[in-house]
Amino acid sequence: MSLQHWDGLQYRVSGEGAPVLLVHGIGRSLTDWEQQHELLSDSFRVYSVDLPGFGGSERPSGAMSLQNLAARLAEFVRAQGMAPVHVAGNSLGGAVAMQLTADHPELVRSLLLVDSAGLGRGVSTALRLASIPGVGERALTPSRKGALRSERAMYHDPVLATPERVEHGYRMAQRPGGSAAMLEILRSLGTPAGVKSAWRRALLPRVRATGVPVVVVWGDKDVVLPHRHLARAGRALGARTHTFPDTGHGPMVERAEEFARVAREFWTEVDAA
Repeated sequence: MSLQHWDGLQYRVSGEGAPVLLVHGIGRSLTDWEQQHELLSDSFRVYSVDLPGFGGSERPSGAMSLQNLAARLAEFVRAQGMAPVHVAGNSLGGAVAMQLTADHPELVRSLLLVDSAGLGRGVSTALRLASIPGVGERALTPSRKGALRSERAMYHDPVLATPERVEHGYRMAQRPGGSAAMLEILRSLGTPAGVKSAWRRALLPRVRATGVPVVVVWGDKDVVLPHRHLARAGRALGARTHTFPDTGHGPMVERAEEFARVAREFWTEVDAA
């Protein structure tokens, strides 16, 4: 599965079948989806993409906003001929996936939200502090210690914060402009008090109004975005929900096989309808 590039976006594709687009979270990259490529590509054509401004993708020409990130994904979906596509998004990737669904419902076959941003106010202390000018810049100064903290925050099981993952996170943090891009989108969506309510309250009804099928899943030990958001999200979006026990913010890694089963069952059901 070699990395490919299209118009400044880095992506990976594997398998054949109904198309699936996997979108990572804030400060992360498409490597979070490596196991899902292996588990799902026997039945689906699986795309994972580095969001603009993250990983190996160039930042958008305008602001680092949900609208601009979703617009770039819409261009990518059209260019790859994958519409309508099953979209799964983790953390920030979930918020971008919701924006994509609201703005371009004709492109989205279904929506799988994974410990997604935008479904409640609560967020980790580290991300709230990073929204403060000056504090965030110091906190995101690249270091292996910082990369280790970030990896440990992703998973309930500390064993998953492997030296390889920490080193990858450190390399990503050193990417020119990466910290600035992360802080810009973080501050557009949140404050020291938590995730801003205005954009959440505007976006969720638009997503539900599209009629696109939605499933929301969460790790019950998530320390980045709390599991208590799950029930509210299910009600707001008219969605089915699923909890991964003893799991943190990245169930697609920490519970890879169970995640793949949930995703496969959802997408197969939607395609059969």
